[in-house]
Amino acid sequence: MRRIHKCLLCLMAAILLMVSWSGGGLPQAMAAAQGSKIDAVLVMDASNSMKNSDPDRVSNEAMKMFIDMLSTTGDKVGVVSYTDRIQREKALLEIQSEADKKSLKEFIDQLDRGPYTDISVGLDEAVKVLKQGMDPAHAPMIVVLADGNNELDPNTGKTNQQASEQLKAAVDEAKGSGIPIYTIGLNADGKLNKEALADLADQTGGKSFTTSSADELPQILSEIFASHQQLNIVPVKSITGNGDYQEVTVHVPNGNVLEANISIMSSSPVDLKLIDPSGVEQTIPSANVLRSTSNSYSLLKLLQPEQGDWKLHVKGVSQDKIDINLVFNYDLELMMDPPPSSVKAGDSIAIQAYLVSNGQKLQDSELYSNMTARLLVKDVDTGDESEVELENKGDRFEGKYQLPKEHEYELRVRAEEQSFYRESASVTISAKTGSTAGAGSQPTTPGKPDEKAFPIWPVVIGIVALAVLGAGLALLVGYVKKLNQALSARSSSRFATRIQVRRPSRNIRS
Repeated sequence: MRRIHKCLLCLMAAILLMVSWSGGGLPQAMAAAQGSKIDAVLVMDASNSMKNSDPDRVSNEAMKMFIDMLSTTGDKVGVVSYTDRIQREKALLEIQSEADKKSLKEFIDQLDRGPYTDISVGLDEAVKVLKQGMDPAHAPMIVVLADGNNELDPNTGKTNQQASEQLKAAVDEAKGSGIPIYTIGLNADGKLNKEALADLADQTGGKSFTTSSADELPQILSEIFASHQQLNIVPVKSITGNGDYQEVTVHVPNGNVLEANISIMSSSPVDLKLIDPSGVEQTIPSANVLRSTSNSYSLLKLLQPEQGDWKLHVKGVSQDKIDINLVFNYDLELMMDPPPSSVKAGDSIAIQAYLVSNGQKLQDSELYSNMTARLLVKDVDTGDESEVELENKGDRFEGKYQLPKEHEYELRVRAEEQSFYRESASVTISAKTGSTAGAGSQPTTPGKPDEKAFPIWPVVIGIVALAVLGAGLALLVGYVKKLNQALSARSSSRFATRIQVRRPSRNIRS
């Protein structure tokens, strides 16, 4: 029996090995490059100095607006509130309904303040929260809102040097894990350390924002959301309330829009009406039109809106300034065909890029019609950067680039229109003598799996696993066969013994 158990364990190990390599890490790694969902941790300075910088807690409103702009389902959000210690935190929560967003916003409204501040504590915890719960297929990010330099509690014994080391370790961990950090510096008292916050963002591929007015925070959070999703904020209109409804046109450019986020920022509540392109007034809220309201903003989210001109009627308080912006969300990626495997200085290489939706090459000429594209080139050896305009062919972008020197180059394509932009994965190629294409990402044409690089290691390990599985099966079958033969022989011997024992008994009776 022990040998049977060993065989079964071998079989289980082989099967697990095959599953982990055939259906595990590789598909997730590929999905991460294509994922449009967000895993975000919002980090908020809760020191008492924020009372002066942000007495009306507009920072809370800005963070809540960011949450409202996220997709209706699938994104994850966590919150970390810090002073010189963690005040409160909320682990990553996957948004499945409006109730989940409401729960997150209520959590933000309940945050307290404390006397000291240490950004290294907040950022260190944010990285931990994100790494513990993030999805490899999602785009991670950290948003930090702070209003000044560290002020450590002398009673703890922690030094500025220790705080700097903790901050550096957290930034290195974020950088190594591909987590961009976006920083917002609230400079109400003029003491903000802009350089320190900018450095956090620069090191991790994020962006840094500075403002002296908390009223600008909702707009900044909108820009961070748009930037992380490769979207552009489209200014719609700024109006001054007059107590009556005023009409604003919101143009949905094409049928590839998944969501249209219309943000209405004002100091007082507004009334809204919405007319679709066919002239029918839409119920607010409804299945396809969601509304979120707060003290400083209203947000309308149109789900898969019809292409055309929508009419938004806004009624605000007299003399109240109302800013209206639009952010679209698209299910689109930009792919670039890989360059030749071997190049040299002076070669002219063909560049071709195209939009992809749901893994398929997009054939929507109308979407392409308003787009421009350019090849972005970086000379890795010198750091010099240049651009080459690409031609819009109606369903793709084409051009040529001549490699000027025997250097290594990093290439990517950026395509954009008014409401969004997309950048392809970068590709590194070498024009140095005897070199071939580098190890940069090389996108492939959707729907043509035969053009992808052959996955040699998964196949090799799959063969090994199959060999182990076959050996285990053979061992098990052989052992069972021998066991059956032994049991059969033992059964025959016992039967013969019974016959020999019974025969004398029958002779006695006769």
